Amino acid sequence: PKEALQAATERGVDRAKGMKEGDRVPFFACGLSSVMHPKNPFAPTMHFNYRYFETDGGVWWFGGGTDITPSYLNEDDMKHFHGAYKKTCDKHDPEFYSKFKSWADKYFVIAHRGETRGLGGIFYDDLNDRDPEKLLALAIDNLATVVPAYGPIVTKHKDDPFTQAQKEWQLIRRGRYVEFNLVYDRGTVFGLKTGGRIESILMSLPETARWEYNHIPTPGSEEDKILQIFKNPRDWV
Repeated sequence: PKEALQAATERGVDRAKGMKEGDRVPFFACGLSSVMHPKNPFAPTMHFNYRYFETDGGVWWFGGGTDITPSYLNEDDMKHFHGAYKKTCDKHDPEFYSKFKSWADKYFVIAHRGETRGLGGIFYDDLNDRDPEKLLALAIDNLATVVPAYGPIVTKHKDDPFTQAQKEWQLIRRGRYVEFNLVYDRGTVFGLKTGGRIESILMSLPETARWEYNHIPTPGSEEDKILQIFKNPRDWV
């Protein structure tokens, strides 16, 4: 249905080219998604998705991205993660990283909270402005960057000691992750509106999450420090 197509792409129903008003829009889609929710509060969550859509009306486009969601700020980690993706994007177009980073900051917003889900990365959609083989190569290279961008961060922090209070903060941030995915994420909406497999659609949700009434971190604390960046995204490279 057209409302599902509207969830699948920022350009919405104009992707129904060649279809009559009220018609369902036959489409082909393929993609690869993964989400990592580490147990340690100092090891960030990571998500990636790379996809291709094509309608029977002859319209096609690529989309995707990789983003990172820490509970605690480590600037060196963020510089490493974003730097890895800038290097990859620069191989394809020197304007890609800044464009895709900004796109991620605008997309991963929990509007009712006035904050982002995490600390961004890259995100893009509706790409069909050049040879599709070039855009496929971009997706392949971005996917290949996941491990070198994210793996060293997990290795660095997976055994860090942490307190119960720090674990509870991680679970509160996981609650924010759930809010974004169930309320705003276009992939979730698309999957539900097209009758997709529920277990696959909801696979991005963490095993556990937490909500506390009117929770406000102590000013100047490490929790408050990262919250301020969730409210005011910054550049890392």
